[in-house]
Amino acid sequence: MGEDVLRVLDERTKSTFDMPFFKGAIRAMDLRKIKTDGTDFGVMSYDPAFLNTASCQSAITFIDGDRGILRYRGYPIEDLAENCTFLEVAWLLLFGELPNEADLANWVHEITHHTMLHETTKKFLEGFSPDAHPMAMFISTVAALSTLYPEARNVRDAASRRLQIGRLIGKVPTIAAYTYRHSLGYPYVYPDNDLNYAENFMNMLWRMVEPKYQAHPALARALDVLFILHADHEQNCSTNVMRSVGSSEADPYVSTAAAAAALSGPLHGGANEAVLKMLDEIGSKDRVREYVDHVKAGHGKLMGFGHRVYKNYDPRARIIKWTADRVFEVTGRNPKLDIALELERIALEDEYFIQRKLYPNVDFYSGIIYQAMGFKPEMFTVLFAIPRTVGWLAQWQELLEDPEQKIARPRQIYVGHDERRFVPMEKRVAKPSAASR
Repeated sequence: MGEDVLRVLDERTKSTFDMPFFKGAIRAMDLRKIKTDGTDFGVMSYDPAFLNTASCQSAITFIDGDRGILRYRGYPIEDLAENCTFLEVAWLLLFGELPNEADLANWVHEITHHTMLHETTKKFLEGFSPDAHPMAMFISTVAALSTLYPEARNVRDAASRRLQIGRLIGKVPTIAAYTYRHSLGYPYVYPDNDLNYAENFMNMLWRMVEPKYQAHPALARALDVLFILHADHEQNCSTNVMRSVGSSEADPYVSTAAAAAALSGPLHGGANEAVLKMLDEIGSKDRVREYVDHVKAGHGKLMGFGHRVYKNYDPRARIIKWTADRVFEVTGRNPKLDIALELERIALEDEYFIQRKLYPNVDFYSGIIYQAMGFKPEMFTVLFAIPRTVGWLAQWQELLEDPEQKIARPRQIYVGHDERRFVPMEKRVAKPSAASR
């Protein structure tokens, strides 16, 4: 038997089946060859939550969770965060290479001139209650853009795709800022084409009566770095949704809205808010040991530690920790930072967490930074969605260009009733409903 083949012995029939390896994996459809007879459907794999299933080939993001490695298009995240702007990284993710000077200048100009929203979109936003959650407003408004750009439905047209990508990347910060202003009852601030991507977002968030908003350079750079760190993260929940919805050839606006809906869940995009709640619950540095012992006893969780993929220190967490120091030099030290640092120190020295490979992840420090910069916790997921839109669009574009991809349609293992005879109404016996149990 060659090294590039997996040989399977089916003990039911004593038959063997050879399955060639494909880039280190076997194709799930090859399992269908394993049958007991001609009427057998064949073997399926059962993998709830896709813990060990590759649904696509991708050249965008590489993660080695055991070694704590994250790379975009082959470039270490540390190098990109130190040396690039967010829009430079966006170009890399979307088009495969770092832009040259002319490419970047044209790209920045394009995105900058797509930041304005149609006036009808403003009216749409005004229809929400003042206490509407910003993420729900963001999702709805992104989806509503589909009505303004009906040509986006032609997803097989490369030129149209390129136009919609630019529009979305330009408009999501504006939408995000408007959801924030709406919650405060403030008038919306138009984009300022003289400002860079992060500065312009800050301008639309916080400008009041001053004729020209001046963002603090250190805070603008910190926000840009956070955008880089959140731009893509392989086949996570929201990216899987983007690809799944996109596989039906839905337009990029409704596909992005669907991905953002997945991100809005507390198990995905809301983790940094949960970290802040945990730090508030701890209350002070001298109570950290007590809280850690409480977690070890099986009461509660250590939020911001551990990751589905990373079994080592999340490389983004190191960068965010460095970024936090730059932010606090401007804003003043967030008292929660001392609690967080003590919590990290104790956890990283405790065998309980070491054995379980529970290391700080990207969410552990990001919420503290956002709060120090003036963001309310309900805005955290919206802040996540702005840069992740780039990753979603890169994955969506790759999906449409992959000849192997078809409309997503997972299989199931049916566990319900076999065929049953219909019972007329007068012969049905009353049974307690699930709701009354």
